[in-house]
Amino acid sequence: MSIKGKVAIVGVSETDSWNLPDLSPLDIMAKEAKRALEEAGIDKSEVDGLFSASSNYHMPTISLGEYLGISPRYTDSTTIGGASFISYLLHAATAISSGVCKVALICYASTQRSDAGKVMSMSEKNPFEDSFGFPYPLGSYALAAQRHMHQYGTTSEQLAEVAVAARQWAMKNPKATKRDPLTIQDVLDSPMISSPLHLLDCCLVTDAGGAIVLTSAERARTLKKKPVYLLGAGESHSHRSISSMPDLTETAARYSGEAAFKMAGVSQSDVDLLMLYDAFTINVILFLEDLGFCPKGEGGAFVSNGRIAPGGQLAVNTNGGGLSNCHPGMLGIFLIVEAVRQLRGETGERQLDKCDIALVHGNGGTLSAQATAILSNQPS
Repeated sequence: MSIKGKVAIVGVSETDSWNLPDLSPLDIMAKEAKRALEEAGIDKSEVDGLFSASSNYHMPTISLGEYLGISPRYTDSTTIGGASFISYLLHAATAISSGVCKVALICYASTQRSDAGKVMSMSEKNPFEDSFGFPYPLGSYALAAQRHMHQYGTTSEQLAEVAVAARQWAMKNPKATKRDPLTIQDVLDSPMISSPLHLLDCCLVTDAGGAIVLTSAERARTLKKKPVYLLGAGESHSHRSISSMPDLTETAARYSGEAAFKMAGVSQSDVDLLMLYDAFTINVILFLEDLGFCPKGEGGAFVSNGRIAPGGQLAVNTNGGGLSNCHPGMLGIFLIVEAVRQLRGETGERQLDKCDIALVHGNGGTLSAQATAILSNQPS
């Protein structure tokens, strides 16, 4: 069964601030769910599919359903880190296409910044890495970056290009956390956190929340907002611990991307916008390679000379991404929101001249889980 073009995103929402000290994650999710449903023109009583992952709640859809007063016919709290929310697009589309549910609501929120030092991470202990004082998750990404440098000659300057491009996009986004100018030298001069990653190679820590509403393409055409259709999606994972990653320079994005492109029936040259999970600068380089936008080992050269910055050849993370816009523990849902708004033509100064097809890619764990979705403002 193909789900291509059968399901559409009809409502999205994200918090107006990345600093929310007076609200709980459930408060935030409820507020954003209300806003996304209002944008779609769908009543809460019609929601019969509920999706959420969380670092705060062990059973997030149950907690959220109780708070919202929703008893869904379909529920999914599969947690594969920040990739979860892109994978939910595939799961929700499958459920809607098969008639298991009619309206799917995806929610996420975190007060990671406000709760710093108060909330314990749900990440399990790893006796094979923790005993060496290995910093989680930063050290894992530093290992991948170090190996990429050794194997392919990638440089710190090329990693810094990713951070600088994100900042240049963020400067066009009035909501972004970081909007001051940034240079490659600024990145290289920032403190080394875990070699070869400097402070400015690393994502922000913020509060935030978001929500997404999906329904059938048929119904979507009768609703308030221009539909954004899911053309294809894929998911995969390759390891849990970085010490068990088969190849530090290749992620399971190779498989999730291949599945998404095959289902969508489009190629890399058709994509106008990439929203890539940029917890660290090395992520973007790895995903550009593994998703087929450049050959393996050439990601560093690919991002050089402003290619992914405003005015470059390929638009990547137009809201500023996790490096300059927001990063509340899991980023995936915010990548979807930006892609939807770009496809609708609603992003103001940073709006792309042409945006008909967008690829959204999520990452979870330590380069462990990968999920890819291809969205369009046309059903095929």
